[in-house]
Amino acid sequence: MHKFQHQYYVYIITNKKNGTLYIGITNNLERRIFERKNRLIDGFTNKYCLDKLVIMESYQYVQDAITREKRMKKWKRQWKIDLIAEDNPQWHDLAEDRFE
Repeated sequence: MHKFQHQYYVYIITNKKNGTLYIGITNNLERRIFERKNRLIDGFTNKYCLDKLVIMESYQYVQDAITREKRMKKWKRQWKIDLIAEDNPQWHDLAEDRFE
């Protein structure tokens, strides 16, 4: 019998290349991106129209994801932009390939 394995995601969303960045964590990336794209959650991401998924990292253990999210939120903006440029140089919306 296999035990269900959880997945936790740390993600960065934006509104455009070099635009406003938001770092978050979720255990259901598809649902979270749907909520962002359809403006279902009030707050920072809705105010700045953040709906393009440009970075996603998956973790088996929630504590690893929380640690990564907290570290990334303390990074200088340029470090975040460098990470995106390295992993997703075109700033392509990764949700288009994955969920739509």
